[in-house]
Amino acid sequence: MQKTAAVRRSQAERTDTTRAALVAAARELFLGRGYAATGTPEIVAAAGLTRGALYHHFADKTALFLAVAEQLAQEVADDVARGSAHHDRPIDALLAGAEAYFSSMGQPGRARLLLLEAPSVLSLAQLMALSERAGSQALKEGLAHLLGPAREPVPLHELTVLLSAAFDRAALAMAQGEAPGPYREAFRRLFTGLARG
Repeated sequence: MQKTAAVRRSQAERTDTTRAALVAAARELFLGRGYAATGTPEIVAAAGLTRGALYHHFADKTALFLAVAEQLAQEVADDVARGSAHHDRPIDALLAGAEAYFSSMGQPGRARLLLLEAPSVLSLAQLMALSERAGSQALKEGLAHLLGPAREPVPLHELTVLLSAAFDRAALAMAQGEAPGPYREAFRRLFTGLARG
């Protein structure tokens, strides 16, 4: 019985190692060259594996791209969570989270992959899940704390959708070389205005 469990564990470890190697190779190529310019033969060569291994773990290049995008989105979310974690005032947490988001999205190729390529490769449902993962849920929670119990009902979902789009547009602008300072100031004023009601 112990031998069978060890064999299963060993097989699971090999599976995880192979999958991780494919995702790591694809990530480097997608970030460096883009989705369209990267072929599956290049990915398996970079991973030191066969095309059979790729298609055993992923249905196609799109499925592998999704795995890479999910990994990147989770890294963005983790950066935002760390950035906003130690602030007592909701506005400070939101501003620190915004700064962390821009810094994380400023990693080479990340904004292009998540904000330009993903919409042309993935389905709408997959894009919405990526957005949730990359921080829109944290933004929604931060806005709820900032606004507190309002006298009038606040369309929190819609406000989050609009601000998420603004964050993405600003991240793209910064990735293309625009100065980050004015965008940071714009978000500071926006959050301050929301806090005042």
